[in-house]
Amino acid sequence: MTTAALGIGAPRERLLRRISDVLLARRGFYLALLLVPPLLWLGVVYLGSLFALLAESFFSIDDFSGVVVREPTLSTYAELLQPANFDVILRTLSVAAIVTVLAVIVAFPIAYYAARYARGRMKAAFYLAIMMPLWSSYLVKVYAWKLLLAKEGAIGWLFDNVGAGRVLDGILGLPVVGGPSLSTSYIGMVLVFLYLWLPFMVLPIQAALERVPASLIEASGDLGANPGQTFRTVILPLALPGVVAGAIFTFSLTLGDYIVPQIVGPSSLILGEVVYIQQGTAGNIPLAAAFAMVPIIIMGALLTLARRIGAFDAL
Repeated sequence: MTTAALGIGAPRERLLRRISDVLLARRGFYLALLLVPPLLWLGVVYLGSLFALLAESFFSIDDFSGVVVREPTLSTYAELLQPANFDVILRTLSVAAIVTVLAVIVAFPIAYYAARYARGRMKAAFYLAIMMPLWSSYLVKVYAWKLLLAKEGAIGWLFDNVGAGRVLDGILGLPVVGGPSLSTSYIGMVLVFLYLWLPFMVLPIQAALERVPASLIEASGDLGANPGQTFRTVILPLALPGVVAGAIFTFSLTLGDYIVPQIVGPSSLILGEVVYIQQGTAGNIPLAAAFAMVPIIIMGALLTLARRIGAFDAL
């Protein structure tokens, strides 16, 4: 049995060795074998679907029959400039920008503490606290926040019990951003988005701050700069790539989300909801594709800008 096994194994071993020698001698062929499968997947499935989406956006729909007219036209993009559709785009950009700015304000102190002061177990606890929310279900978190933000929810109960119920009523009475309750207002929607995407802002900023040499901060103090000047002239410019990297995540995720606005927030539509409705209920695939191209174009411009300032180094 041993001799037979060796007799069978020897030719196989020689064949594998020859294949190995050929691959090592022809590095380009070896590299192509490794790259072709993922590149085919990327090209056919991902880029192919994007090009199909782009092609659909240049078609139109017949108003009478509801059938897609497959003739190139810019009329679908012209519909985006109609007041109702343009308001959706501006509303979505505003919400995404507010969420991004608030995420920077909240995340920077957390990231700074983790980068400059947390050590050992404290740093491990920091990473655990930041990453743990990402391990739970997206929908569970959104519905949990809906319960917290409801008029009879925990947040309303807390305001009432500390004697600040009128403060909450005043906030809800604000024009545009207010509403009957936090769960049906833009304030509630922004809070949920902020909670969901905050880890994606903290981690890039923390990575960027860890690259700031402590000697530069000490040198700034030795030259007479106060803490505020050191922050503005040394820390913030060097941490800016991390801020931009985090902004890419928070802005793009808010821009394309359509689940949170359906569960938390007012009845006014934002971009993701319109795409969902147009391709589903309304059946207007060209208009849905045109709406979907808006965040792609915006994020393409932002990614180009982020690359120029070195934000990808903080990812």
